[in-house]
Amino acid sequence: MRRFAAARFEARRLAAALAGALALACAPLPAQPQPRKPAPTATAPSLSASQRVMAGSPLAVLVGRVPDGARLAIARPTDPPATAIVVVALGARPSASLPTPGEAGAYELRLTRDQNGAPVILLRQSLVTTPPEATLAAPARIGRGQALPVRGIGPNGERDRVVLVPAGAAPEAQGPSFFPQENVEATLDGPDQPGPYELRYVMDAPVSGLRVLATRAVSVE
Repeated sequence: MRRFAAARFEARRLAAALAGALALACAPLPAQPQPRKPAPTATAPSLSASQRVMAGSPLAVLVGRVPDGARLAIARPTDPPATAIVVVALGARPSASLPTPGEAGAYELRLTRDQNGAPVILLRQSLVTTPPEATLAAPARIGRGQALPVRGIGPNGERDRVVLVPAGAAPEAQGPSFFPQENVEATLDGPDQPGPYELRYVMDAPVSGLRVLATRAVSVE
């Protein structure tokens, strides 16, 4: 009897083990993690530039993902897309330098291109220009024909110049000069004629045109 009972117990144990193995084999597999989809590649252009600069100074602009036929423009905020103070074509360049208006105020930097034969604004960014200022340094007196060491700092626009002219001359008067955008220091040839002269920082920017920002009296003896 004992052997028979032991055999029955062993048979039941094997049956239970087999049933457990079958249950595990039939159980659904755990869900496998799905691979992440790659993030979509950005295709929209981007615009990066200072939002506050001195009036008349150059504005460096960086454009990401430049569209074909894109242009950079500076306009008043209320100007329509076809109106601008400054326009620079980008071509394949990712950056450009734009001359800013010589009058202090609120403006707008725009990225534009033509669609259906008319300009449209793709991106815009506010731009505030502060009042332009300049400083000059030079000897107060020199001899006739003597070299004049000069230092001039201002908006340093592309067409700005530091010039030595007779005192009281018109803003567009010509004389020994240099361009501060290239170098803020230079040595000018002194006049051969004695008398009162004036060293000037002359800004030449959009909107303002020619404007004398700073003067320094120089006597030629």
